[in-house]
Amino acid sequence: MASMARLDDDTLRDRFVAVRALSVALARPLSDADASAQSMPDASPAKWHLAHTTWFLETFVLAPLGHRPFDDRFGFLFNSYYESVGPRVARGSRGLLTRPSLREIVDWRAHIDGAVDAAWGRLDGPARDLVELGINHEQQHQELLLTDLLHLFAQNPLGPAAYPGPLRAAVQPEAGWTHHDGGIFRVGHDGAGFAFDCEGPAHDVLLRPYALARAAVTNGDWAAFVADGGYSTPALWLSDGWAWVQREGIAAPLHWRGDDAMTLAGLQPRDANAPVAHVSFYEADAFATWAGARLPTEHEWEVAAQGSDAWAGNQLDTPGPVAPVGGTGLFGDVWAWTASAFLPYPGFRPAAGAVGEYNGKFMSGQMVLRGASCATPRGSSRVTTRNFFYPHHRWQFSGVRLAKDL
Repeated sequence: MASMARLDDDTLRDRFVAVRALSVALARPLSDADASAQSMPDASPAKWHLAHTTWFLETFVLAPLGHRPFDDRFGFLFNSYYESVGPRVARGSRGLLTRPSLREIVDWRAHIDGAVDAAWGRLDGPARDLVELGINHEQQHQELLLTDLLHLFAQNPLGPAAYPGPLRAAVQPEAGWTHHDGGIFRVGHDGAGFAFDCEGPAHDVLLRPYALARAAVTNGDWAAFVADGGYSTPALWLSDGWAWVQREGIAAPLHWRGDDAMTLAGLQPRDANAPVAHVSFYEADAFATWAGARLPTEHEWEVAAQGSDAWAGNQLDTPGPVAPVGGTGLFGDVWAWTASAFLPYPGFRPAAGAVGEYNGKFMSGQMVLRGASCATPRGSSRVTTRNFFYPHHRWQFSGVRLAKDL
């Protein structure tokens, strides 16, 4: 499940209230239709995210205390992938759930928040650990809600804005590289404070000297790659990536529309200085080859980030239009694809029970991303955080930071 050094009672309670409120605030500008539609099987409707995170608390925190479900049918509708809990609606059919309405789900959320508050004094240590897991789980779904919503609105020829408002202008990227010595380094979470199970155990790795780019690859950099035939030069691509490009007709990052790009603020002129986003691992690897560099391993990224402020950078604080704007540091704007497969660390063991299905069952065929994005709730990412997606996925705020050998 997770590593824990328990928060004090007031801090945990304040975080619970704040995170639950932010989810509702993110959905406030949406119509019931906006919140019910599903643009592809990998995405989920906004109201499903609101409901699933509530089901998580009702199932894992409240049910062991004797809490009766708000609605016995909701477990089937809003379980995600917990096989040991019971059957569920197929992932690709979540957009067919026009009922319950967004209003009913928000009311259910308020009911569960009240039930958690009423039960607070009866929560023992393990139950509070599950509350903290629920908080971090919900923050993951806040980011997914935003990226899924962007993908949905991008299907609309009108290019509508989910969150109208101006986007910040991107800053001029910092050129150059940071150099890092080789040696034996300790990586992975040490058990002090919260972490998802896949972040540990801590262990030693051997690295050769390497360099990491000071800034993420920008839209301007990517436009040069496109102009130079990057998507039509098979020698740049992994075999699976080239087959994907040919099969899907890929010729640019996901949300590019000519000189514009689809954003949560609607269709906007593409900022050349902004970090490129919504590219797949296949695209990231091909760009790195074209640039005469490579992708960093996840441990190279982590060692370079040790001592960094994970709260820094362009990350999600409040509802509104979010987009990459660039700047210094390794956190914020876009998640960085790495060359590392999402596999268990030495000594990894999933937690007992249903919550053990959280990460370990997905350690096959996916690649690790590091850092945080403009849609990552601030404070929910760590130096040790391992995000992961399949190599062809690109609807997330995923980007590129180059590495090279020294």
